[in-house]
Amino acid sequence: MVARHTAAGNTDNLGLSPRKAWAPRMPLAPPRPRLPPHTAVRAFEAAARHGSFARAAEELFVTPAAVAQQIKALEAWAGGALFERHSQGIRLSAHGRRALPALSAAVDQLGLAVQALRHETQTAARRSTLQVAALPAVAQLWLSPRLSKLKAALPGVQVSVTALEHPPNFRREPFDLGLFYARAGERIETTVGAQAVALARDRLLPVCSPRIRQQAPGGRPRPLDDLAEVLARCSGLHDTVWRDDWTRWLQAVRPGTGAAEADALAAGPDFSLYSLALQAALDGEGVLMGRERLVAPLLAQGKLHAPWGRPKALGDTVVLLVPAHRKGPLLAQQVQALQTLAD
Repeated sequence: MVARHTAAGNTDNLGLSPRKAWAPRMPLAPPRPRLPPHTAVRAFEAAARHGSFARAAEELFVTPAAVAQQIKALEAWAGGALFERHSQGIRLSAHGRRALPALSAAVDQLGLAVQALRHETQTAARRSTLQVAALPAVAQLWLSPRLSKLKAALPGVQVSVTALEHPPNFRREPFDLGLFYARAGERIETTVGAQAVALARDRLLPVCSPRIRQQAPGGRPRPLDDLAEVLARCSGLHDTVWRDDWTRWLQAVRPGTGAAEADALAAGPDFSLYSLALQAALDGEGVLMGRERLVAPLLAQGKLHAPWGRPKALGDTVVLLVPAHRKGPLLAQQVQALQTLAD
Protein backbone atom coordinates (compact mmCIF):
# COMPACT_ATOMS: atom_id res chain seq x y z
CA MET A 1 0.00 0.00 0.00
CA VAL A 2 1.16 3.56 -0.67
CA ALA A 3 1.04 5.99 2.19
CA ARG A 4 -0.38 9.47 1.63
CA HIS A 5 1.25 12.60 3.10
CA THR A 6 -0.93 15.35 4.45
CA ALA A 7 -0.17 19.02 4.12
CA ALA A 8 0.91 19.06 7.75
CA GLY A 9 3.62 16.54 6.99
CA ASN A 10 2.02 13.65 8.90
CA THR A 11 1.25 10.29 7.36
CA ASP A 12 -2.32 9.16 6.76
CA ASN A 13 -1.90 5.39 6.60
CA LEU A 14 -5.00 3.43 5.52
CA GLY A 15 -7.35 5.97 6.91
CA LEU A 16 -5.85 6.04 10.42
CA SER A 17 -5.74 9.38 12.25
CA PRO A 18 -2.71 11.55 11.58
CA ARG A 19 0.25 11.20 14.00
CA LYS A 20 3.83 12.45 14.37
CA ALA A 21 6.54 10.54 12.55
CA TRP A 22 8.53 8.18 14.85
CA ALA A 23 12.08 9.19 15.76
CA PRO A 24 14.59 7.20 17.84
CA ARG A 25 15.45 8.58 21.28
CA MET A 26 19.24 9.20 21.57
CA PRO A 27 20.89 9.27 24.99
CA LEU A 28 22.37 12.66 25.90
CA ALA A 29 25.65 11.09 27.14
CA PRO A 30 26.31 7.86 25.24
CA PRO A 31 29.12 5.62 26.56
CA ARG A 32 32.42 6.13 24.79
CA PRO A 33 35.32 3.76 24.25
CA ARG A 34 37.87 4.14 27.02
CA LEU A 35 41.66 4.14 26.96
CA PRO A 36 43.38 1.67 29.29
CA PRO A 37 44.29 2.85 32.81
CA HIS A 38 47.64 4.61 33.17
CA THR A 39 48.65 2.02 35.77
CA ALA A 40 48.30 -0.74 33.18
CA VAL A 41 50.49 1.14 30.69
CA ARG A 42 53.14 1.76 33.38
CA ALA A 43 53.10 -1.91 34.38
CA PHE A 44 53.61 -3.04 30.77
CA GLU A 45 56.35 -0.50 30.09
CA ALA A 46 58.30 -1.42 33.24
CA ALA A 47 57.93 -5.18 32.69
CA ALA A 48 58.96 -4.86 29.05
CA ARG A 49 61.99 -2.72 29.90
CA HIS A 50 63.18 -5.06 32.65
CA GLY A 51 62.06 -8.29 30.99
CA SER A 52 60.58 -9.33 34.32
CA PHE A 53 57.32 -8.90 36.22
CA ALA A 54 59.23 -9.13 39.52
CA ARG A 55 61.67 -6.32 38.69
CA ALA A 56 58.82 -4.18 37.37
CA ALA A 57 57.01 -4.74 40.68
CA GLU A 58 60.08 -3.54 42.59
CA GLU A 59 60.21 -0.36 40.52
CA LEU A 60 56.49 0.36 40.90
CA PHE A 61 56.28 -0.68 44.58
CA VAL A 62 53.59 -3.30 43.96
CA THR A 63 53.53 -7.10 43.88
CA PRO A 64 54.40 -9.18 40.79
CA ALA A 65 50.82 -10.48 40.84
CA ALA A 66 49.53 -6.89 40.59
CA VAL A 67 51.81 -6.26 37.60
CA ALA A 68 50.58 -9.44 35.90
CA GLN A 69 46.96 -8.43 36.50
CA GLN A 70 47.48 -4.95 35.03
CA ILE A 71 49.17 -6.41 31.96
CA LYS A 72 46.36 -8.91 31.45
CA ALA A 73 43.89 -6.02 31.56
CA LEU A 74 45.93 -4.14 28.95
CA GLU A 75 46.11 -7.22 26.73
CA ALA A 76 42.34 -7.65 27.01
CA TRP A 77 41.84 -4.02 26.02
CA ALA A 78 44.31 -4.29 23.12
CA GLY A 79 42.90 -7.59 21.94
CA GLY A 80 46.16 -9.49 21.78
CA ALA A 81 49.10 -10.80 23.80
CA LEU A 82 51.91 -8.36 24.58
CA PHE A 83 54.13 -11.00 26.19
CA GLU A 84 54.95 -14.60 25.49
CA ARG A 85 54.87 -16.55 28.77
CA HIS A 86 57.38 -19.36 29.25
CA SER A 87 58.36 -21.56 32.17
CA GLN A 88 61.64 -19.65 32.39
CA GLY A 89 60.17 -16.16 32.18
CA ILE A 90 58.55 -13.74 29.75
CA ARG A 91 59.42 -12.37 26.32
CA LEU A 92 57.85 -9.51 24.41
CA SER A 93 55.55 -10.47 21.58
CA ALA A 94 55.86 -8.74 18.22
CA HIS A 95 53.03 -6.37 19.23
CA GLY A 96 54.77 -5.59 22.50
CA ARG A 97 58.13 -4.90 20.84
CA ARG A 98 56.56 -2.44 18.43
CA ALA A 99 54.62 -0.66 21.17
CA LEU A 100 57.43 -0.30 23.72
CA PRO A 101 59.49 2.62 22.26
CA ALA A 102 56.51 4.96 21.91
CA LEU A 103 55.09 4.04 25.34
CA SER A 104 58.47 4.51 27.05
CA ALA A 105 58.84 7.93 25.44
CA ALA A 106 55.30 8.85 26.54
CA VAL A 107 55.97 7.86 30.17
CA ASP A 108 59.20 9.88 30.11
CA GLN A 109 57.39 12.90 28.70
CA LEU A 110 54.66 12.70 31.33
CA GLY A 111 57.28 12.59 34.08
CA LEU A 112 59.06 15.63 32.67
CA ALA A 113 55.77 17.54 32.35
CA VAL A 114 54.71 17.04 35.97
CA GLN A 115 58.21 17.95 37.18
CA ALA A 116 58.02 21.17 35.18
CA LEU A 117 54.65 21.87 36.81
CA ARG A 118 56.13 21.31 40.27
CA HIS A 119 59.07 23.60 39.52
CA GLU A 120 56.76 26.32 38.24
CA THR A 121 54.45 26.23 41.25
CA GLN A 122 57.35 26.20 43.71
CA THR A 123 58.99 29.12 41.95
CA ALA A 124 55.73 31.08 42.06
CA ALA A 125 55.37 30.34 45.79
CA ARG A 126 59.04 31.28 46.38
CA ARG A 127 59.79 27.83 47.79
CA SER A 128 63.09 26.16 47.02
CA THR A 129 63.89 22.50 47.60
CA LEU A 130 66.77 20.25 46.66
CA GLN A 131 65.93 16.55 46.39
CA VAL A 132 69.13 14.46 46.30
CA ALA A 133 69.26 10.75 45.48
CA ALA A 134 72.43 9.07 46.75
CA LEU A 135 73.99 5.65 47.15
CA PRO A 136 73.48 4.70 50.84
CA ALA A 137 77.23 4.66 51.59
CA VAL A 138 77.70 8.05 49.93
CA ALA A 139 74.65 9.50 51.71
CA GLN A 140 75.80 8.31 55.14
CA LEU A 141 79.57 8.68 54.97
CA TRP A 142 80.25 11.44 52.42
CA LEU A 143 77.20 13.69 52.17
CA SER A 144 75.83 13.58 55.71
CA PRO A 145 78.96 15.10 57.33
CA ARG A 146 78.83 17.89 54.72
CA LEU A 147 75.11 18.71 54.93
CA SER A 148 75.49 21.69 57.23
CA LYS A 149 78.03 23.27 54.85
CA LEU A 150 75.79 22.50 51.88
CA LYS A 151 72.83 24.21 53.55
CA ALA A 152 75.01 27.21 54.42
CA ALA A 153 76.05 27.47 50.77
CA LEU A 154 72.39 27.31 49.67
CA PRO A 155 70.50 29.62 52.07
CA GLY A 156 66.74 29.21 52.02
CA VAL A 157 66.92 25.82 50.25
CA GLN A 158 65.35 22.80 51.94
CA VAL A 159 67.67 19.84 51.29
CA SER A 160 66.27 16.30 51.36
CA VAL A 161 68.29 13.11 50.82
CA THR A 162 66.98 9.72 49.68
CA ALA A 163 69.25 6.67 49.80
CA LEU A 164 68.94 4.45 46.70
CA GLU A 165 70.96 1.44 45.58
CA HIS A 166 70.73 2.50 41.91
CA PRO A 167 70.44 5.89 40.18
CA PRO A 168 66.82 6.94 39.58
CA ASN A 169 65.37 7.74 36.18
CA PHE A 170 65.48 11.53 36.41
CA ARG A 171 62.93 11.84 33.61
CA ARG A 172 60.32 10.13 35.79
CA GLU A 173 61.32 10.68 39.42
CA PRO A 174 61.41 14.13 41.04
CA PHE A 175 65.06 14.21 42.08
CA ASP A 176 67.14 17.30 41.43
CA LEU A 177 70.60 15.72 41.72
CA GLY A 178 72.22 12.33 42.33
CA LEU A 179 75.42 11.16 44.04
CA PHE A 180 76.73 7.75 43.03
CA TYR A 181 79.93 5.87 42.31
CA ALA A 182 81.02 5.07 38.77
CA ARG A 183 83.94 2.98 37.57
CA ALA A 184 86.33 3.92 34.80
CA GLY A 185 84.50 3.85 31.49
CA GLU A 186 81.11 3.30 33.14
CA ARG A 187 78.42 5.67 31.84
CA ILE A 188 75.75 5.35 34.51
CA GLU A 189 74.16 8.61 33.40
CA THR A 190 73.18 7.54 29.89
CA THR A 191 70.13 5.45 30.83
CA VAL A 192 68.73 7.74 33.53
CA GLY A 193 68.41 11.02 31.64
CA ALA A 194 71.34 12.78 33.30
CA GLN A 195 74.79 14.25 32.76
CA ALA A 196 77.70 13.18 34.97
CA VAL A 197 80.10 15.54 36.76
CA ALA A 198 83.12 13.92 38.41
CA LEU A 199 83.31 15.08 42.03
CA ALA A 200 86.00 12.99 43.71
CA ARG A 201 88.30 10.24 42.50
CA ASP A 202 88.69 7.50 45.09
CA ARG A 203 91.30 4.93 46.08
CA LEU A 204 91.02 1.49 47.67
CA LEU A 205 93.06 0.34 50.68
CA PRO A 206 92.54 -2.25 53.44
CA VAL A 207 91.62 -0.84 56.86
CA CYS A 208 91.03 -2.34 60.28
CA SER A 209 90.59 -1.51 63.93
CA PRO A 210 93.84 -0.73 65.79
CA ARG A 211 92.95 -3.69 68.00
CA ILE A 212 93.67 -5.98 65.04
CA ARG A 213 96.85 -4.36 63.74
CA GLN A 214 98.69 -1.15 64.62
CA GLN A 215 100.59 1.01 62.20
CA ALA A 216 104.21 -0.01 61.75
CA PRO A 217 106.88 2.20 63.39
CA GLY A 218 107.48 5.27 61.30
CA GLY A 219 104.26 4.69 59.35
CA ARG A 220 105.92 2.30 56.92
CA PRO A 221 103.48 -0.08 55.15
CA ARG A 222 103.51 -3.55 56.60
CA PRO A 223 104.28 -6.38 54.14
CA LEU A 224 101.53 -8.15 52.26
CA ASP A 225 102.43 -11.40 54.01
CA ASP A 226 101.42 -9.71 57.25
CA LEU A 227 98.04 -8.88 55.71
CA ALA A 228 97.61 -12.50 54.64
CA GLU A 229 98.33 -13.63 58.21
CA VAL A 230 95.76 -11.20 59.65
CA LEU A 231 93.14 -12.22 57.10
CA ALA A 232 93.68 -15.89 57.95
CA ARG A 233 92.99 -15.03 61.57
CA CYS A 234 90.23 -12.43 61.26
CA SER A 235 88.75 -12.70 57.72
CA GLY A 236 87.91 -10.06 55.17
CA LEU A 237 84.75 -7.95 55.32
CA HIS A 238 82.68 -7.38 52.17
CA ASP A 239 79.97 -5.03 50.96
CA THR A 240 77.69 -6.79 48.47
CA VAL A 241 77.61 -3.82 46.08
CA TRP A 242 81.42 -3.73 45.89
CA ARG A 243 81.97 -7.45 46.39
CA ASP A 244 84.98 -7.51 44.04
CA ASP A 245 86.92 -4.64 45.68
CA TRP A 246 89.23 -7.06 47.49
CA THR A 247 89.99 -8.92 44.26
CA ARG A 248 90.66 -5.72 42.33
CA TRP A 249 93.03 -4.35 44.98
CA LEU A 250 94.92 -7.63 45.47
CA GLN A 251 95.40 -8.00 41.72
CA ALA A 252 96.72 -4.42 41.59
CA VAL A 253 99.26 -4.82 44.40
CA ARG A 254 100.21 -8.39 43.54
CA PRO A 255 99.97 -8.85 39.75
CA GLY A 256 99.18 -12.38 38.68
CA THR A 257 96.81 -13.02 41.57
CA GLY A 258 93.81 -14.96 40.25
CA ALA A 259 90.24 -14.19 41.22
CA ALA A 260 89.85 -17.52 43.02
CA GLU A 261 93.07 -16.95 44.98
CA ALA A 262 91.97 -13.43 45.94
CA ASP A 263 88.54 -14.68 47.04
CA ALA A 264 90.15 -17.36 49.20
CA LEU A 265 92.62 -14.93 50.77
CA ALA A 266 89.96 -12.35 51.71
CA ALA A 267 87.16 -14.80 52.48
CA GLY A 268 84.64 -13.49 55.00
CA PRO A 269 81.11 -12.29 55.65
CA ASP A 270 79.03 -10.15 53.28
CA PHE A 271 77.01 -7.10 54.33
CA SER A 272 74.17 -5.58 52.33
CA LEU A 273 75.22 -2.06 53.38
CA TYR A 274 78.73 -0.64 53.37
CA SER A 275 78.01 1.07 56.69
CA LEU A 276 77.40 -2.35 58.29
CA ALA A 277 80.70 -3.71 56.99
CA LEU A 278 82.40 -0.54 58.21
CA GLN A 279 80.91 -0.94 61.67
CA ALA A 280 82.15 -4.54 61.76
CA ALA A 281 85.65 -3.25 60.98
CA LEU A 282 85.38 -0.67 63.78
CA ASP A 283 84.32 -3.46 66.14
CA GLY A 284 87.44 -5.44 65.29
CA GLU A 285 85.67 -8.24 63.42
CA GLY A 286 87.92 -8.22 60.35
CA VAL A 287 89.65 -6.20 57.65
CA LEU A 288 87.58 -4.05 55.29
CA MET A 289 88.60 -2.95 51.82
CA GLY A 290 88.10 0.74 52.44
CA ARG A 291 87.14 3.47 50.03
CA GLU A 292 89.42 6.31 51.03
CA ARG A 293 86.84 9.07 50.50
CA LEU A 294 84.43 7.27 52.85
CA VAL A 295 86.80 6.17 55.61
CA ALA A 296 89.18 9.18 55.66
CA PRO A 297 87.57 10.80 58.75
CA LEU A 298 87.87 7.54 60.72
CA LEU A 299 91.51 7.19 59.69
CA ALA A 300 92.19 10.77 60.76
CA GLN A 301 90.53 10.11 64.14
CA GLY A 302 92.55 6.95 64.68
CA LYS A 303 89.44 4.78 64.89
CA LEU A 304 90.67 2.87 61.85
CA HIS A 305 94.21 2.13 60.72
CA ALA A 306 95.63 1.35 57.28
CA PRO A 307 98.78 -0.53 58.35
CA TRP A 308 99.42 -2.08 54.92
CA GLY A 309 99.13 1.21 53.02
CA ARG A 310 99.24 0.87 49.25
CA PRO A 311 96.13 2.92 48.32
CA LYS A 312 95.24 2.17 44.72
CA ALA A 313 93.31 4.37 42.30
CA LEU A 314 91.38 1.88 40.20
CA GLY A 315 89.00 4.25 38.42
CA ASP A 316 86.31 4.59 41.10
CA THR A 317 84.82 8.10 41.16
CA VAL A 318 82.06 9.81 43.10
CA VAL A 319 79.94 11.43 40.40
CA LEU A 320 77.25 14.07 40.55
CA LEU A 321 74.31 13.19 38.29
CA VAL A 322 72.56 16.26 36.90
CA PRO A 323 69.17 15.75 35.17
CA ALA A 324 69.51 16.65 31.51
CA HIS A 325 66.30 18.69 31.59
CA ARG A 326 67.43 20.97 34.43
CA LYS A 327 68.78 24.38 33.47
CA GLY A 328 69.33 27.80 34.99
CA PRO A 329 71.30 29.69 37.65
CA LEU A 330 69.85 27.73 40.59
CA LEU A 331 71.22 24.49 39.15
CA ALA A 332 74.64 26.07 38.59
CA GLN A 333 74.66 27.26 42.22
CA GLN A 334 73.79 23.79 43.53
CA VAL A 335 76.41 22.04 41.38
CA GLN A 336 79.08 24.53 42.41
CA ALA A 337 78.21 24.06 46.09
CA LEU A 338 78.70 20.29 45.85
CA GLN A 339 81.91 20.66 43.84
CA THR A 340 83.28 22.93 46.56
CA LEU A 341 82.45 20.36 49.23
CA ALA A 342 84.39 17.71 47.31
CA ASP A 343 87.59 19.76 47.16
